[in-house]
Amino acid sequence: MSKLTFVCYPRCTTCKKAEKWLKDTGVEVVIRDIKESNPSEQELRLWHKKSGLPLKRFFNASGLKYKELGLKDKLPIMSDDEQYALLATDGMLVKRPILVAESFVLVGFKEPEWQERVKG
Repeated sequence: MSKLTFVCYPRCTTCKKAEKWLKDTGVEVVIRDIKESNPSEQELRLWHKKSGLPLKRFFNASGLKYKELGLKDKLPIMSDDEQYALLATDGMLVKRPILVAESFVLVGFKEPEWQERVKG
């Protein structure tokens, strides 16, 4: 398996748990700080396609920025293009951690899902 990219925010407790799990299970990753290196619109489109998830799952719905912008009410009326563009403006809007592999993308840390995809 080629090296995975672990997109995270170092101060996020869920990201810390996921990173510990990756280390404990011997999975080598390239770590990318989402605040320092925000995903581009093209990356988000590709990750969304590979994830098989609804686009709204890529938003950090518990984040301050999400609430500040009132996205709970705005997202349902925004086009996918508008949502990709918005996500690409600020890494803090993006749900994390994200584990990017050649054949899949995992969003958020759910240990059983990660175990199945990464080790399965």
